[in-house]
Amino acid sequence: MSDDVQPGAVRPGGRTARVREAVLRAAGDVLAENGFHGLDLGEVARVGGVGKTTVYRRWGSPGALAADLLQDMAEHSLPRSRHGDVGRDLRDNARLVVRTLTDPRQGRLFKALIAAALCDEQAARALHRFYAVRVEEWAGCVTDAVERGELPPGTDARRVIAAVSAPLYYALLNTGEPLDEAAADRAATAALAAARAGAMA
Repeated sequence: MSDDVQPGAVRPGGRTARVREAVLRAAGDVLAENGFHGLDLGEVARVGGVGKTTVYRRWGSPGALAADLLQDMAEHSLPRSRHGDVGRDLRDNARLVVRTLTDPRQGRLFKALIAAALCDEQAARALHRFYAVRVEEWAGCVTDAVERGELPPGTDARRVIAAVSAPLYYALLNTGEPLDEAAADRAATAALAAARAGAMA
């Protein structure tokens, strides 16, 4: 499969859509349980109740399957908050990240997908797109805040959102520090303070 053609990019209805849904659900389960190096297409086919030939023909490699899963996750992610208060919106963003990363399944899944991105170029591009989609979604909170006069003109909305989640992922992948609401609130408060000080222009 060419790198220019994203697996699952066409979203047909009927049986093909059901097969894709079953395979992606199974891929998420296998990734969460076994990690990227344990992502075997035959095992995904078995778990998803789909023919092995179908999985190999449509996705072809673990990297392509991980990439399609990331695309699907981006498309079905929750929308941003709209409180009309940037502090509350950023806190919601941080708490959503923490809930996701500490969920028994989702936390392991994200670790596996990050590992996939480190060793597979197709998965890496998909992970970059996934985070671009999520950052763009939540950047609206900051853009709205600038328009309301809560933050300085010229504030880079994407940098603010990235600054919210960065320490949370750092804790997950590097320090092992607790990920809880207190950690989420600290991350949101620090990003907001930097934005208000003009450090996010």
